[in-house]
Amino acid sequence: MKIARYEIGDTAVWGLVDTNSGTVRPIRAPFSAWAPALTDGAGEDVLALAAEPLPLAALHLLPPLETGSQAFAVGANYLRHLEELKMTPPTAPIAFIKSSRSLIGAHDDIIHTSITSQLDYEGELVAVMGRSITNPTNPIASVLGYMVGNDVSARDLQRTGLGFDLFSAKSLDRTSGLGPWLVTRDEFGIGTPDLRLSLSVNGETRQDSRTGLMRWKLDELLIYIEARSSLRTGDVLFTGTPEGVAWADGRFLKAGDLVEATIEGIGTIRNRVVAG
Repeated sequence: MKIARYEIGDTAVWGLVDTNSGTVRPIRAPFSAWAPALTDGAGEDVLALAAEPLPLAALHLLPPLETGSQAFAVGANYLRHLEELKMTPPTAPIAFIKSSRSLIGAHDDIIHTSITSQLDYEGELVAVMGRSITNPTNPIASVLGYMVGNDVSARDLQRTGLGFDLFSAKSLDRTSGLGPWLVTRDEFGIGTPDLRLSLSVNGETRQDSRTGLMRWKLDELLIYIEARSSLRTGDVLFTGTPEGVAWADGRFLKAGDLVEATIEGIGTIRNRVVAG
């Protein structure tokens, strides 16, 4: 099941996507009701779908993040990524909160502000929580679904004399693509999904890996986050990026670049870089 969040006037609406027909049926039930129900295996009846579908191509897709939800992220979660940066693998996940104001929809522009000259891309699998974790031995049972993310980072702002400034690097307004929709967990089986993840800049493949190569699997990441800050319905978790980032070879993003991130079974987000 694919569920998108889109804009009608000034209102954000969730809808059930049918990619075969290119349509979306608006969801009338509140997110707080249908997200936990779908997570627990309910059918689409809980969505209270509107009868009339809308053309998908005519809609402005928003990041699939419910208002008020938190965006968490982890770094250093793929060994080859650490090897390309010549970094020693950490002994535990590196986690942080990413400002929701940094998130953009599947086709929105990436804003390249003048405070950075080293804007980087990071294609990532993103998990969406359907409810709070109630079973610590199976935290993935609380995941509603998965999305494609691009954790855009300002590398020159990330490095400081005292270490890393992850707030400045990861939370710049309107930089990080998310979407194009969430795909419910039931389509991926049990455990951490093992899916092809790729990212291209202007048609040139820069990243090409698999989500199954995460150093810490999704269940471990969820428990790590939960022990520090409780995960709730609608929260999202960026799970880290594989090798191929611009930080390794100096080919940072510039105005005019088209960045496309794809995860098999989910979809593609396409974001143009523009000067801010």
